[in-house]
Amino acid sequence: MPATPAWPPKSAPRLFVPGPLSEGAAVAIDGQPAHYLSRVMRVAEGDAVILCDDATGEWAARVASAGKRDVVLVPETLLREREQVPDFTLCAALLKKPNFDLVLEKATELGVRRIQPLITRRCVADALNAERARTIVTEAAEQCARTALPELAAPVKLDALLRDWPEDRMLFFADETGGEPAAAAFAAHQGPAALLVGPEGGFDEAERAAIRALPQARAITLGPRILRGETATIAATALWMGTVGDWGSEGQN
Repeated sequence: MPATPAWPPKSAPRLFVPGPLSEGAAVAIDGQPAHYLSRVMRVAEGDAVILCDDATGEWAARVASAGKRDVVLVPETLLREREQVPDFTLCAALLKKPNFDLVLEKATELGVRRIQPLITRRCVADALNAERARTIVTEAAEQCARTALPELAAPVKLDALLRDWPEDRMLFFADETGGEPAAAAFAAHQGPAALLVGPEGGFDEAERAAIRALPQARAITLGPRILRGETATIAATALWMGTVGDWGSEGQN
């Protein structure tokens, strides 16, 4: 006899939806997510969809109905509880739109808990489309099978960030003028952490002095080459995750 196909199949589409989800409680999806399910993924009654609610975790749901305007899903099995991501905040200066979009996407994939957009004197942008940014991080979380969405804060100016910085959180400052090698600095600190990366033109001298004056700040270097803002952000985040983050734990690949 042929083997019974696994359920839900690995090919099942994934969506974040408002929660909390619970077994047997139908969820109606409309708008763009419904279009994606019905027109792009061509789901039909009985098909599997993976749902996450950023609260209870990841559910296997079955399609109860699939119409032109909405899709009704019924959660059946809790597959995974909401993950506990490392306590790591990314403080990233705003960049040109496509570059900052990349930062949002990759920070989500890498497992950042909180993203704090930053406005500095040399930023080429001073605003962020919150709805668009939320869509980017949500789609990235769906693609990489996260069960917890990163917190996305509103942009703040550097002086406000430093003024209100918590005493118990280390701030690793990617300083192009030099600092301690990043891997060694990360390994020496196991508590709540954050990474601060500047804009295309870097920090000016007054900003750099203000950051270095913060007791919790620790200047780091990312090697001998000058990196673009988005490259520095992605590289340093990956290095932190591999050094003291959750990359050593068991998980999906």
